[in-house]
Amino acid sequence: MFLKNLKIENEAKVVREVLFHKGLNLIIDETPTDALQQSGNNVGKTTVLKLIDFCLGGDGKNIYNDSEFKEKSNVDVENFLKDNNIIITLILKDDLTKQDSAEIIIRRNFLKRSEKIQEINNESYNDKDFLEKLKSLVFHSSSDKPTFRQIIAKNIRYEKSRLDNTIKVLHITTKAEEYEALYLFWLGIDTNTANKKQKLQYQKSTEEAILKKLRKETSHSQIIQALSVINRDIQELNLLKDNFSVNDDYQEDLNRLNIIKAEINKLSTELARLALRRDIILEAKDEIEKEYANINTKQLEELYKAANAFIPKMQATFEEMLEFHNKMLQEKVKFISSEIPKLEQDIVNTNQLIQVNVNSERSISQKLIKLGAIEELENIIQSLNKKYEQKGRYEEQLRQWNESTEKLEEIEKSLININNGIASFEIDLEKSIIEFNKFFSKVSEKLYGEQFILSQNKTERAYELKIGSVGGLGTGKKKGQIAAFDIAYIQFCDENDIPCVHFILHDQIENIHDNQLTLIADVVSKSNIQFIVPVLRDKLPPDLNPEDYKILSLSQNNKLFGI
Repeated sequence: MFLKNLKIENEAKVVREVLFHKGLNLIIDETPTDALQQSGNNVGKTTVLKLIDFCLGGDGKNIYNDSEFKEKSNVDVENFLKDNNIIITLILKDDLTKQDSAEIIIRRNFLKRSEKIQEINNESYNDKDFLEKLKSLVFHSSSDKPTFRQIIAKNIRYEKSRLDNTIKVLHITTKAEEYEALYLFWLGIDTNTANKKQKLQYQKSTEEAILKKLRKETSHSQIIQALSVINRDIQELNLLKDNFSVNDDYQEDLNRLNIIKAEINKLSTELARLALRRDIILEAKDEIEKEYANINTKQLEELYKAANAFIPKMQATFEEMLEFHNKMLQEKVKFISSEIPKLEQDIVNTNQLIQVNVNSERSISQKLIKLGAIEELENIIQSLNKKYEQKGRYEEQLRQWNESTEKLEEIEKSLININNGIASFEIDLEKSIIEFNKFFSKVSEKLYGEQFILSQNKTERAYELKIGSVGGLGTGKKKGQIAAFDIAYIQFCDENDIPCVHFILHDQIENIHDNQLTLIADVVSKSNIQFIVPVLRDKLPPDLNPEDYKILSLSQNNKLFGI
């Protein structure tokens, strides 16, 4: 898919329309370099990239919020977008050279709830379905992981972390399993392993919490020994009961009473099981919520600042890291609590059944008393019922213990099977990497005189990808490495019929050498690629004619939104 055009409009007028073409696409800021300090360099050239990102599922807040201080907003821009109900339309096209090739028309605005517009091909979608539909249309995939936003992360580079990292393009706290699924997908191996692993890990945490609570109360051996004693007592009490001789009517009612009491005991055991599982889940939920509530943000922020002093190029702001941490806790609470509503309903239903049987028990007991119940026999029956209740409680503890242990064993086996299944991809993975490096090494050598290569490394948790240099450690040309990787990836996909987007959005390109931007223009013009770059006119190399590549010209008198 290629970018065809981007339109900024409302019901009254079209504010701006940008048409894209193959090859290098320049968004030129005409502001002279010596005037940047006074102007603030805010004509909106990078905002074009952010608007494209917004149409592709971004939240859009970075269009009017400060990237470092997220609570600080550009009020003029935010009000303009919301008060005027600005609609952003992005059209993706399968082939720019064919008039009748397939198109994806995306429309979004910045309002909420009933006023929100979020459409694909004139059909409205909620946030989750919107991203799933885009993944289906663009990548022909319905797997949960990697997500659409994860797949396209390397194609949209204007945030610091993506400008500093070639393949580690996701949030700093992203797990190795998620990266593994992303890397395999990039290389044409579509798996859903990260999602399966994540769900299994959540299930594992729940069952471990159940066992932890059971271990606090007793031990497996203690349950077995207690049941052994209780079963012996029940046998002895049953022998005593059977030795009593009573008339037929009394015996018939007594048998009915015992059946009802057995049913009450069975239901009470089930009620205890349901209540125990509910309490364990609520306890686990409370622990997570306490962790959320007890976060010392001030202390964490001081720790983050201290780390930032040693690692100046941290991939995420403190607010982003805290927000991601809190979101993960919320998702965990949501997952753990998902069973609660059904458990609560089952508890209500079981209590109702117990009450029905208790009423029947009371009625028959009163009848037996009138018939002249034998006091000693009643005492035996009461003792017997207490023993059955004790037995039920211990059996439920044993069942919970065994069930959680078995589930944990099954989860561990499933995790091993997933890892073994991924291992079967290793040959295909190596082949794909070899094929990718044909393009990566050639592009990087042409652009920077250095052959970069991709390699894989299997850790205990997941497969990882790394980038190195033929013949050495490389010269640290990070931005060059990133551009070469992104260009080579699209060439690799086209050669191997792997669905991909054919556009690369790259900010701060002026930081590379002049001749390299000229070389990039040459390489992408000969490839099936769009390389979209916001740049200051003063920073363009002298041998590059901007008029050949310009798609938009902005200045202090001609800002993107006209405000």
